[in-house]
Amino acid sequence: MAAAALLRGAAPGRGGPALCWWLRAAPRCRLAHSFRSPGGDPTAAATWACFRLDGRTLLRVRGPDAAPFLLGLLTNELPLPGPAALGAPPVARGGYAHFLNVQGRTLYDVILYGLQEHSEEVSGFLLECDSSVQGALQKHLALYRIRRKVTVEPHPELRVWAVLPSSPEACGNAPLQESAGAAAILIRDPRTARMGWRLLTQDEGPALVSGGRLGDLWDYHQHRYLQGVPEGVGDLPPGVALPLESNLAFMNGVSFTKGCYIGQELTARTHHMGVIRKRLFPVRFLDPVPASGITPGATVLTASGQTVGKFRAGQGNVGLALLWSEKIKGPLHIRASEGAQVALAASVPDWWPTVSK
Repeated sequence: MAAAALLRGAAPGRGGPALCWWLRAAPRCRLAHSFRSPGGDPTAAATWACFRLDGRTLLRVRGPDAAPFLLGLLTNELPLPGPAALGAPPVARGGYAHFLNVQGRTLYDVILYGLQEHSEEVSGFLLECDSSVQGALQKHLALYRIRRKVTVEPHPELRVWAVLPSSPEACGNAPLQESAGAAAILIRDPRTARMGWRLLTQDEGPALVSGGRLGDLWDYHQHRYLQGVPEGVGDLPPGVALPLESNLAFMNGVSFTKGCYIGQELTARTHHMGVIRKRLFPVRFLDPVPASGITPGATVLTASGQTVGKFRAGQGNVGLALLWSEKIKGPLHIRASEGAQVALAASVPDWWPTVSK
């Protein structure tokens, strides 16, 4: 699917409340070849907020041994696309997974894009990762490549965008169609419907999304934290975070029936024991946050001073904290670096499986 004119115009400013990005977003031009619902009326298309994620980048993995190579390293099955219908455009498939170390702790979180191999340009897999660890991930893959026929290389030709409906209620009913081409790839976010869509494009803006508007990155991260979705090394410190405590199973990021992979033993044992006492929960600060912010790793306490867990990362008045599940309902607080006591409340996202609530 070809991309055309680049976007030009105003840069986004600091957004307002989370999920209200449409108030601040500037309208952008539409392209003739935009992603639309099949058979839908282009004039009735929903308004979308498109967020350019400069903190995410792509690695390309291809070659005859690409699939078995990745299967031995990732927590999940690969998103292998089925055969395309005769005359139909190629369809991308997305997946979510973690790379683990030998102790079973998360190293890198990735969104995978499996593409039809109609041509050289769309063969193999694209791995979306935190841009700050692209080099480290590439070295990690090279360490295990040995003699496999696999090529691993950066893929800067495509930029990563998140696409969210302007109305949060529409997240599960997004009228877009998954599609793939040399210039643009659109898939549903594989972690949860609450995170909308992922768009990879050569363009400098959301020109391919009918009704697309440039969103403020601040609002994207506010929304993500409110939904309890970790992303990148700030939320998932390499060698520290445990995948099941990080809700990897809730985000469709692990298979308990696939073959062996690095770090599988601890993950499988924890799953089969059926008890995960700590989880990453979304938290909201009820008191003003000090200007210096909340230090990652700050201890979360109950009213009586009992330790409940640790703050992981956040933005503004929302974030993520690793907490004991049985202790999240009472009043909680953090002692900030200035000595102030900041109250916070943990919540259980409504998209989590009912059995976990």
